[in-house]
Parts: sequence; structure tokens; C-alpha cells
Amino acid sequence: MKKNKKRVLLVDDHPIMRHGLAQLIRAETDLEVCGEGGSASEGLALVGSLKPDLVVADLTLPDKHGLEFIKDVQSMYPGTLMLVLSMHDESLYAERVLRAGARGYVMKETAADMLVLAARRVLEGGIYLSEKMSSLMLEMMAGHRKPVSSSALDRLTDRELEVLQLIGQGRATRHIAEQLHVSVRTVDAHRANIKEKLQLADGATLVRYAVRWMDTQAKA
Repeated sequence: MKKNKKRVLLVDDHPIMRHGLAQLIRAETDLEVCGEGGSASEGLALVGSLKPDLVVADLTLPDKHGLEFIKDVQSMYPGTLMLVLSMHDESLYAERVLRAGARGYVMKETAADMLVLAARRVLEGGIYLSEKMSSLMLEMMAGHRKPVSSSALDRLTDRELEVLQLIGQGRATRHIAEQLHVSVRTVDAHRANIKEKLQLADGATLVRYAVRWMDTQAKA
């Protein structure tokens, strides 16, 4: 009896990356790519129309942060299985991703080796994190160590982290407000909270910090 393939939706703004991921998935006998999207809005529409078994999504999307995309999918289509594939530091984002509703996190640098394994684990009802990250989180839950990342960034909310990322990309406050569909006053409030939590003296210091952080993320 022929086994039905599990249908995977890819959401990533880089066509070359989507092509590579699709090649990996199509090489498996139990998986198939049912659709591809290049933005959060496209991804959300495709989840609704295609009803995939699994969504594999990047955190960096052109119209919305991946964390917000995960929350939107879970709000509109509860229980949708999601796996994040990202270049960003797992120690900073893995917990946030799981809290948002996804079931796993794979670093892009390990995608060739780990994507299919991670996809199968999530499809089977499990959670996938790297072995190192899994061990750290278990130790944290057992009370044997402090939160996984000791970075000051841990004190930021998901939205504040998103604002910091956009500042690091050179976006002005007005443009950030437009992208997030909030008021300029709301963005100013986020900026003030970020400065306080990261103990940054002023707006110029915040911008320098954000740019350096984004540069570090890009080189990771």
C-alpha cells in the first residue's frame, strides 16, 4: 500500500534558499513540497488554502517578523505544525519560537544535515532543537542553570526584539511604525523600553548597538 506523503509549505524570502530546501525535501519518499511563499502574508494565505502538514519558515521575512507570523498562523489555524529554519542564534530565539507556537528550530548552517530529521520529528508530534540546545533547556527546567541565554536581549519582548532588528537594518521610526502597523508613538515607547532594558544612554547609542548586533547576526 502506497504511503501518503506529508505536505510541506516553505516560507522564506530567498528563492535560492527555497529551491535548495525543496530539493532536500523532494528527495525523500515520505515528504513533498506543496507550496512556497516569500513573505508572511503569502505564507498565511497559503496555510489557509493548502492546509499543509508542516510549515517550514524563516524568521526574517520582508513584511513581518517570523515570530509574529508564527503567532498569526496559530491564531488563525490552531495546531498547525511549524518548524523554524533561521540564520539567527538558536540560544536567543529557540525559546521564543516555541512560546510562539512552533515545534522546532533549525539553524540554516545545519539545514542540509538536519532539516529532514527535524521535519519528521515535528510531524511525529515531537519537538526538535539541536542536541546542545535541548540539553541546556532541560538543565534550565531542572533548575540547574540560569536561562539558556544570559544576554541582556533576553529581557526584551518579542516585539521589542523585532524593533531592535529593524533599527539595526537602518529603518527610521516612521518606517518601522508603517511596517508594524502601529503608531509612531508606540515605536517610540518600544525604543524607550529597549534603551532602559539594555542600559543604553540615548538614541544614537541604541542605533549603534542595533547595527553591531545585526552585523553579528549576519556573520553568525
